[in-house]
Amino acid sequence: MRLRKKPWIAEAIREFDDILVGPGSAGRWNDVFGRTAPLHVELGTGRGKFITGMAELYPHINFVGIEAVQDVLYCALSKVRERDLTNVRLVLFNANEMRDLFAPNEIDRLYINFCDPWPKNRHAKRRLTHSRFLEMYRELLKPRSELHFKTDNEALFEFSLNQFAEAQLGLQNISLDLHKSDFTDNVTTEYEARFSALGMKIFRCEARFEPLCKT
Repeated sequence: MRLRKKPWIAEAIREFDDILVGPGSAGRWNDVFGRTAPLHVELGTGRGKFITGMAELYPHINFVGIEAVQDVLYCALSKVRERDLTNVRLVLFNANEMRDLFAPNEIDRLYINFCDPWPKNRHAKRRLTHSRFLEMYRELLKPRSELHFKTDNEALFEFSLNQFAEAQLGLQNISLDLHKSDFTDNVTTEYEARFSALGMKIFRCEARFEPLCKT
């Protein structure tokens, strides 16, 4: 269902200038946060349940959330403000242009949660776990950093595992039914809470950007 745009948000979002960051921060995220700390990035922050939950659990980490939909981002900004989280910054931006936000080897961990599965084959290159995105992530993440991925879409999960393997990423903690596994420390997203309440399986894995083998 398409979200109905709220025209007042364009003005209201300006109240969050201390949390909302624009392009041009590549290579200077420690300055943005005013401290040196590991940098974790979530693509597709949605309404902010995951990133605010993580920020509360790990105050020693700097979190950046990227969201392309302004109305949705407003909800995330409100959550950050309500919880008085100083280790979160949000960006209204498209994930395709991440090189404008981060310098090479600047990110310590990447989270992709319940991204658009783009189910038609002709749209495969738009999937955030497609090889063309993985090449960009490898450039921006530090060596041996991890991508943590969750989805409710089994076909997308299978596609992603194959893409990770072809890109020579090391796979670990693969779960085909996360909420029935022994995995601990899981922080849910809005979609995840809704889907799991309906009894749907949640798929999860961690992919490590190992050095590429030379041929």
